[in-house]
Amino acid sequence: MDETLDALVARRQVVVCCGPGGVGKTTVSAAFALEAARRGRRACVVTVDPARRLADAMGLESLPNEPVAVEGGFAGSLHAVMLDSRTTFDELVERYARTPGQAEAIKANRLYQNLTGALSGTQEYMAMEKLYELVRSEDFDVVVVDTPPTRNALDLLDAPGRLTQFLENRLFRALMAPTRLSLRALNVATQALLKTISRVAGTEIVQDAVAFFQAFQGMEVGFDERARAVRALLADPATAYVVVTSPRADTVEEAGYFASRLGERGVRTAALVVNRVHPHFGPRDLELPAHDARDALGALVRNASELAELADLEEGAFVELAAAVAPAPVGRIPLLASDVHDVEGLTAVADALFGPDGEPPTDRPPRGAATAIG
Repeated sequence: MDETLDALVARRQVVVCCGPGGVGKTTVSAAFALEAARRGRRACVVTVDPARRLADAMGLESLPNEPVAVEGGFAGSLHAVMLDSRTTFDELVERYARTPGQAEAIKANRLYQNLTGALSGTQEYMAMEKLYELVRSEDFDVVVVDTPPTRNALDLLDAPGRLTQFLENRLFRALMAPTRLSLRALNVATQALLKTISRVAGTEIVQDAVAFFQAFQGMEVGFDERARAVRALLADPATAYVVVTSPRADTVEEAGYFASRLGERGVRTAALVVNRVHPHFGPRDLELPAHDARDALGALVRNASELAELADLEEGAFVELAAAVAPAPVGRIPLLASDVHDVEGLTAVADALFGPDGEPPTDRPPRGAATAIG
């Protein structure tokens, strides 16, 4: 059965907002969660945006790595989490370490400290790990995820798989063999490889690597099982993927690439949200008497005509993308005067997508809303 935007917040357990950077995914994600809370559901939004704008919009001093309640008089409840990749990774290590000492040895290792900040896909995987943790907690009916901006459409879905591949790597398994941190205890091929790396990168780095892998011993099974569980959650029919874009040609093209790559993986786009769209003012076929260009009314008529043309151009920019993701619904958020700076602003964005008090919006965006932030 074809879904509507309403169904995403009324029935789905997980909503993942993805797409190009700078198109307002953070606010769109928050608006979805807020709408779910207005409908009586226990909702939580996970953001990876390090800026304070979302915290400010929700009236919060800050957003920690654990859910914080957002006040708003909702029929349900709204919570928000600011993802801290390092803290989330540390918590995983603590969960699967056999002893507190093993966990501390790993967290103190310089290679681990660098990996948590520099390893490709770490932020994406930790966002999915936090999602899995919140779903498993059973504290929330719906969790909405604001994903990291990425040009690689598969970073999100592939992050758990990359961790599994890392754990299954032959070098990783060789270094997991019990030793006294001595290269002599490793097989000849591994010794040769590590000696080559030592000449290029330095012995200290290799020693850190050996210490890290061997400190990890016994934890790989737990990490692997967790990664597979996260992958299952991402592929679950209860998880919906919302592609967010703006009406600019470059962001529409990137969003289209994202949607097509999701489709190649058998993942259907559940909805398309186009942010910062110029609204139409009144009927398109409104005929006004001609006025002298120097006349104030004439300038106003000309300005309204130019805005209508711009709105049509924007609509044309994403019409092919809308057709490509059909029958997924298309939501539009109008571009207006101010950024979101409070819960009222977020409510206006939700109204643009879902209608006031959950009433379906008209075909054209409403005049009252706020510009979604990045």
